[in-house]
This record gives sequence, structure tokens and C-alpha cells, in this order.
Amino acid sequence: MTTVARLVLGGVLIVAGWLKIGNPSDSVVAVKAYQLLPDSLATTVGYGLPILEIVVGVLLVVGLLTRVAGVVGGLLMFAFVFGIAWAWAHGLRIDCGCFGGGGQLGAGEQPAYLLDILRDFGLVVLGAWIVRFPPGHFALDSALGLAGGERVHDEQEGIG
Repeated sequence: MTTVARLVLGGVLIVAGWLKIGNPSDSVVAVKAYQLLPDSLATTVGYGLPILEIVVGVLLVVGLLTRVAGVVGGLLMFAFVFGIAWAWAHGLRIDCGCFGGGGQLGAGEQPAYLLDILRDFGLVVLGAWIVRFPPGHFALDSALGLAGGERVHDEQEGIG
């Protein structure tokens, strides 16, 4: 199950980052649309976020530094849940920018805040799962002996 959680969360992060990295100015516009951060910080986050998403996603997919990547990925998803809920609560009409684009919605377009929040909260749960359980047999952490052998052994014995 952890392998599936790693692949799903990692894959989503890679796709999200990849779709943004080619046009970083759109990512900056998306971050600024939330009106949560000062402009200078929003600009930095907008440029840095796609890179962070890709790096964390790759770490999760290959299973290297899995628990750290799970924490970072889960916290990113929680931040997105918070940001979307903030926008909704403050009556902003924006595209979340989760997979590129972002910013103010055009006339006649409606935000999909509830679906975005549910999707991202599900990804928070996957991040928590990744942190709690061993990374699985198909992870570099396991191959390199970094998976926390005692915990893996306990779970194989049905103790954990």
C-alpha cells in the first residue's frame, strides 16, 4: 500500500510541477491570486514551488528519503488545502493553479473549491501514510538499508 501511496502522491507532484515549470510567471500569478503572502514572498514561492514539487515527487517515486519526502509532500498538500479554503472563505474567484494556470477566473467560470480540497486532503492522507509505514520493497530506501529495518521487521511479523 505504501508503494501505491508513494507513486500516487509522487506522480501528482511531478505532474503539477512539470506543468508549471515551463511557465513560471503563471505560477507566480497563481500564488499571488490567493492574497495570502506579500508580493515578494509570493513571487519567490511561485518560482520555487514547481521545482520543489518535482524534487519531492521524484524522491517519492524512487523511494529515496521516503519519510522526509512524505512529510514535505503532505505539508505541501495541507498548505494547498488551507490556501483553497482561504480563497473560498474570502470570496475569491480563482483557479487553484494546482496544475498550471491559476489566477482570477473569467466571467461565467466557477471555482471547484470543494473538489480541489477533497483531492488535496486525500493526498495529505497519503503523505501521512507514507510517513507512518515503511516505504515498501520497491523503494531505494529499502535497497540501501535506509528503511528503518526494525520497523519493517516488526510489521512483517505483524507487531506494528
